[in-house]
Amino acid sequence: METSKRKKNILFITILSVVGLIGAMALQMIWIYNSYELIRNDILNEGYATIEKALEEEGNMRFGQTPKGTRIKSGPTNDTIPPMTYFYERLSDMGYPMSLHNLDSITAELLIQNGLGNHYYIDIINLRTGEKINGIGTQKEPSFMAVKPKYFPIRSDYTQVVQLIITNPNKTFLERMGLMLAGTFIIMLIVIVCISYQVRFISRFEKIFQIREDFSYAMIHDMKTPLTSIIMALNFLRSGKLDNRLEMKNKYFDIAENEADHLLTLTNKVLTISKLENHKLEMNKTEVELTPIIEKLTEKFKAKSQKTVNFITDIKAETAYADAEYLEEVLSNLIDNSIKYSGESVEIRISTARDDRYTVLKVHDNGFGISDKDIHLIFRKYERASAVKRNRRNGASGFGLGLNFVDQVVEAHHGKIFVSSIEGEFTEFTIYLPLAEDKNPMQNG
Repeated sequence: METSKRKKNILFITILSVVGLIGAMALQMIWIYNSYELIRNDILNEGYATIEKALEEEGNMRFGQTPKGTRIKSGPTNDTIPPMTYFYERLSDMGYPMSLHNLDSITAELLIQNGLGNHYYIDIINLRTGEKINGIGTQKEPSFMAVKPKYFPIRSDYTQVVQLIITNPNKTFLERMGLMLAGTFIIMLIVIVCISYQVRFISRFEKIFQIREDFSYAMIHDMKTPLTSIIMALNFLRSGKLDNRLEMKNKYFDIAENEADHLLTLTNKVLTISKLENHKLEMNKTEVELTPIIEKLTEKFKAKSQKTVNFITDIKAETAYADAEYLEEVLSNLIDNSIKYSGESVEIRISTARDDRYTVLKVHDNGFGISDKDIHLIFRKYERASAVKRNRRNGASGFGLGLNFVDQVVEAHHGKIFVSSIEGEFTEFTIYLPLAEDKNPMQNG
């Protein structure tokens, strides 16, 4: 019930985060679009002012060609027609027609001065018929962002109007919106990264909760059996039924002692991993004799295992520079795993060797092997693939601390551990432990 509620809450937070991201992006797009429209209107107004100014200067150039003393009367007042329209109209009627070349030159100069670029063309249109009368400019193919300021009439009857078209104002838009676009991009990137991190953090949090639940389940399951055995053995011993049966009584004592030792080992393993992760545990490294450790472990597992276990040893390196207690525990964990994750009969090969830098220890078995999907996960603490899933499939006990313990201890020795495996065929762990400084030729130079 608690898990289901937590998953629903996490799903709700994730959906809320995604909706928030989409909402933030939508608001940013609306802001950018509104800014674009404002800048576009500014360009339209500036473009109209530019063509009006260009027409005025071109008209003044024509007026300078008229005989001295010539006066041109303005036309009737009309709010829809600019006063200068009548001026242009009178000049044309007097035989001083517009010079498109001059208009083009003036317009180009004004557009550059106003930062509107130099891609444009000018059309002379009969507004009544829609017919294009003439035109000039630097580019005839407008882009999709082309800007068309309103036309300017040069005849009062609208039979001739001037239309300026800024065909490619992209650079102008970029210059005016560049800072805003860059700021928007940075803000959106930060928002996306933050929300992505939040979603990832929530997912990891959910995974941690799941691992905690699996660990609790596996730990309780693994500790329940030895506790039950201890209680059962103590009950028989207390009942007095075994007082006259010394051999059976010692057997029950051994059961209680072994199971208590198993619980203590599990507890110590958790504490050791915690200390190793917090760098509070120091290795007491010395030159350790390997043969006695390996012989002790092989005898121990042959005696306690209910399976048929065959050990093959190949000792080419007699010593290793390590903490004896923890090295024995590392090898014990690897052997224990080999037996757990195998059939009713298992062959385990333990070998040691030495090169210029390392003592190399290998533990090879012919057990179930590890799938390609799971092999990169096996050293994780409370790893589910190699512990919980295989618990259910093959009945092996444990809750994912063994290989993490091995990895942590090897790392504390400044060593390395590698695994190779083919599912259904074999698994081999290889440990590299650095030599002592006085025996390492690389360090002695």
